[in-house]
Amino acid sequence: MLVASVIVLLFVLLLIRIPVGFAIGITGAVGLWGYGGLPFLTGMLEAASHGPVASYTLSAIPLFVLMAQFVLKSGITDDLFDAARAWVGSVPGGLGVATAGAGALFAAISGSSTAAAATLATTSTDEMKKAGYDMRMASGMVAVVGTLAAMIPPSIILVFYAVLAEQSVGKILVAGFLPGAFVTVALIATQMLLIWRNPALAPRGERHSWAAKLRTLVAAAPVLALFALVTGTVYFGLATPTEAAALGGLGGLLFMVFRKRATRERLRSAALETVNSTVMILMIIFGAYIFGYFLTVTRVTPALVDTVAGLPVPPMAIFALIALMYLVLGFFMDQMAILALTVPVVLPVVEALGLDPIWFGVMVVLIAEIGLVTPPLGLNVFVVARAARQPVEQVFRGAAPFAVAILVVVVLFAAFPDLVLWLPNSMTGD
Repeated sequence: MLVASVIVLLFVLLLIRIPVGFAIGITGAVGLWGYGGLPFLTGMLEAASHGPVASYTLSAIPLFVLMAQFVLKSGITDDLFDAARAWVGSVPGGLGVATAGAGALFAAISGSSTAAAATLATTSTDEMKKAGYDMRMASGMVAVVGTLAAMIPPSIILVFYAVLAEQSVGKILVAGFLPGAFVTVALIATQMLLIWRNPALAPRGERHSWAAKLRTLVAAAPVLALFALVTGTVYFGLATPTEAAALGGLGGLLFMVFRKRATRERLRSAALETVNSTVMILMIIFGAYIFGYFLTVTRVTPALVDTVAGLPVPPMAIFALIALMYLVLGFFMDQMAILALTVPVVLPVVEALGLDPIWFGVMVVLIAEIGLVTPPLGLNVFVVARAARQPVEQVFRGAAPFAVAILVVVVLFAAFPDLVLWLPNSMTGD
């Protein structure tokens, strides 16, 4: 009865738009108070108020956020889009392919899906509109391409999962690379299929000379260098994720300096955004710790593990139900809120089924990407609709085929989990 009441309270707080971290923390505190009284609650808070947010591993989060802010304010997105357009713009739907390519490159140095979607929307949708693209398809693709930042390292949401699941941050970051590449290819293939069925959706772009193509590489080279610096040093064991994040932050700052964008106002704005985002994430982690402790003392998680482990069905059938749950939650809730609420409960079940927690984290984030572009929440859709000045309903419809493409990738990695685990298992470092 107590557990059911606490869960109802949690959803009430979320429905009235209490910030996620506070809603989870308050709910867990109320549950602990109901379970053991006020002395039990205050004792737990006094003993554990510092530990959940004092981990060295967590220091990678503000550093990655700071790197993303520096990169955003350096204005490099236009250069990435121009470079991608020069190389692939001449094919049918070339601007759309360029958007996917620029989005993947930007994801490799930003880590924030919403920021990536907003930046790409202001850069690419106007260009596609001028070129005569169907704006429903174009805006929908931009919204979905923005989700790549949730998967391609350095992804803040993957670091968040690693902290919650107590897994290697380095391995989970590296594990996101191939799935991110697969999703990028799937989005491009989906657009090509749509254009093949209806050529009026997009014209063929202009050709660029080899000299022009090579000139664009000069602009894109620093992005590739920063990606190699951050992800490569982790993969080869040359740096911890926190050290790599610090190097990435320095690289992002150098972007601003060399591009003459390092004004006092931009640096101040980057610092404030970093502090705001970091405090929000740490509050969610602290709230999840309190809520998770409540589930532990009430033995909800062990009971659930025993029940699921005893079911006479294959592990992948149970995973399919878990994936469906995440898909439905993604329609209504933010990615971090979903992870904070579910990982402490679901991960022990997944491990009891013999499934790899690194693989599971990648799968959960892939499914959460779909939630970013599906109604009614669909945060990326609202961001793109506002930035591109398009009706929200039109962007939702345009995003639908591309969301299906991500779902196909989810099924592929469910069938062949070694595709996800190959890179992390081959790492030199941990």
